[in-house]
Amino acid sequence: MASFTCSAPSLVGKKKVLFIMGATGTGKTKLSINLGTQFPSEVINSDKIQVYKGLDIITNKVPESERNGIPHHLLGIIDDPDYDFTIDDFCKHVLIALDLIIENGHLPIIVGGSNTYLATLLEDPNIAFHSKYDCCFIWVDVSLPVLFQYLDKRVDEMLDEGVVDEIREAFVPGADYSRGVRRAIGVPELGEYFLVEKEISDEAEKEKMLQRAIARTKKNTCKLAEMQLLKIHRMNYELGWGMTKIDSTQVFEAILKGVDYKHLYQEIVFKPSMEIVKRFLQETTQMWGKTPCQNGEQATICA
Repeated sequence: MASFTCSAPSLVGKKKVLFIMGATGTGKTKLSINLGTQFPSEVINSDKIQVYKGLDIITNKVPESERNGIPHHLLGIIDDPDYDFTIDDFCKHVLIALDLIIENGHLPIIVGGSNTYLATLLEDPNIAFHSKYDCCFIWVDVSLPVLFQYLDKRVDEMLDEGVVDEIREAFVPGADYSRGVRRAIGVPELGEYFLVEKEISDEAEKEKMLQRAIARTKKNTCKLAEMQLLKIHRMNYELGWGMTKIDSTQVFEAILKGVDYKHLYQEIVFKPSMEIVKRFLQETTQMWGKTPCQNGEQATICA
């Protein structure tokens, strides 16, 4: 079961914002859409690679057909694949989207894995985010050994969906892989393969090189998950963001075994998250400071 923390109290008039945190592949997007169907909500993407148009498979964008009619912001908004979408760009776009969503009377749900961008949004004194918004953080966590297996499986599924051809179509010899959408893991790795693909006549050797590129993609995806988790730990335990962690490891173990995981997901992830959001939306306080039940430790839900 998940453990719960009391949300930080807010000044009257501050607008509520829900953040869904977690390493790549932990189910942040799924949870955001599931919660969005229960509360009038709009989603703000905080993945710096998903802001670009194209390469939808390798960037793992949620298809419009799976968004359940929930408006999504900052998703596929940049046409130029080489444009350097900076932290400043991100913060400006998020603040504009927040104003729009709140004007619509909806709950903003910020979800994505670019934690350095999120840290700037919330910690930059010039933005003063905490003085304007009351924040709730749900952290979806999966133990790394289980997550690594799932990430390997997800790359295999991308291959089945045609990711090699997707990246091949966008391949540009000599492209800069340090900027734009080409930073997406899988694009540089397969780019190295495409450089020599036509020069190799032996099909077995060609396949061997492709498999090496795929193995590098899997390895670098796992490295990304580790780095994201380190940043989340810093945000939560050093910066004091007060996240509520939902351990979804059992759900992912079921997925890897190929058994029905829907009941587990409902009980372990969705229902506890619903309770967190309900209480967050019900909270109103008149003073800035700790609530009586807030003691810095994880606790049961505050009444």
